[in-house]
Amino acid sequence: MNILFVHQNMPGQYRELVQWLAAQGGHTIYFLTQRKNAPDLPGIQTRKYQPHRVATKRSYGLSKVWEEATGAGFGAVMAAREIEEKEGFKPDIIVGHVGWGELTFFKQLWADVPIIGFFEYYYNITGGSVGFDPEEPISEHAPYLMQSRNAVPLANIETVDQGHCPTYWQRDRFPKSFHERVYVCHDGIRTDKLKPNPKVSLGLGRLGRPVTRDDEVFTYLARNLERTRGFHILMRALPRILKERPKARVLIVGGMDVSYGGKSATPGGLRAEMEAEVHDKVDWDRVHFLGQVPYSEYQKLVQVSRCHIYLTMPFVLSWSLLESMSMGATVVASDVAPVREAITHGETGLLVDFFDPDALASQVIDVLARPDAYGHLGTAARAHVIETYDFLTKCLPEHLRQINALLPADKHIDIPG
Repeated sequence: MNILFVHQNMPGQYRELVQWLAAQGGHTIYFLTQRKNAPDLPGIQTRKYQPHRVATKRSYGLSKVWEEATGAGFGAVMAAREIEEKEGFKPDIIVGHVGWGELTFFKQLWADVPIIGFFEYYYNITGGSVGFDPEEPISEHAPYLMQSRNAVPLANIETVDQGHCPTYWQRDRFPKSFHERVYVCHDGIRTDKLKPNPKVSLGLGRLGRPVTRDDEVFTYLARNLERTRGFHILMRALPRILKERPKARVLIVGGMDVSYGGKSATPGGLRAEMEAEVHDKVDWDRVHFLGQVPYSEYQKLVQVSRCHIYLTMPFVLSWSLLESMSMGATVVASDVAPVREAITHGETGLLVDFFDPDALASQVIDVLARPDAYGHLGTAARAHVIETYDFLTKCLPEHLRQINALLPADKHIDIPG
């Protein structure tokens, strides 16, 4: 079968699915992306495209996102047409992300080719990250700007034959008219690979020796150190945690850019802003900023952690939360709706008020002081992820069923198990 994946940052949410399909053999798989350093994945033909147009600073604010989306969409479909003309490839099905507009024009090229579109987020003025934190007040124009962003999913719900969303909270952000056309299934967690490792050790250059599970380590991970992922709350909790646990060390992973929300006005970004706020209250010798780390090191960080902190405003659920749960971490997380879909307080993790650094500190201190009293949470968290989010046994079969439903019987993919 011929399959075309489309995602501007390959492989994106298709990391596991596209590699599993390629490993089965018998499929011709193309991946269309903007990513310049796209990974070279076995069995996958990667092709790059350039947006036909990019919005400028002078572009009208209420149509800027749509201008970017149509530019990306036209660039993507022109690249697909060239692939067909020069390489003879026409897909039996297209699987891609709608968020950047890349799928918008594919029905104009191939009206008979079914499309499954990933619907990640719909912008509402309430219930999400915008306006959630009083420290980030919204402007009077925010409702209009947010609705203008929704032009892309609103157009693409008519482009796709089937929509897909990874969590119910994300699905429910969309208008009810979307719900029957969008199936809910996570991308999938490789619980067979992401396991606890009681023998793990991790080198820390400053310490001069590796840390192990015997050390009092707690962790915080995010793509970038930003408010949407609660970095400012973590920093305000650190003084008390480190004071009351004098042997504890915190390992902080994240870049200095901003993925979501606004940038800090402080030179050096939010990290510099928060370091200045708590500078004389923290023992910096026990704070390790590790930047962005390779995936193998990220796993060791979680496996060595006595307590893993996951903070987020109401927003897209991070893979890192479910992966940490799969590795048996004792997780202390913010008590917001998307997290409550994955964690039940006191059963598979611990939830605290996002806006209460003291409550966060109290809970982390207790976990560090009494790890045996909380050890069952990590075991239960892993069991829950296996039961609900495991890629091979739960998510993969559902994704394949959805693909098969759009194809003739002779094109069906065998579903494992």
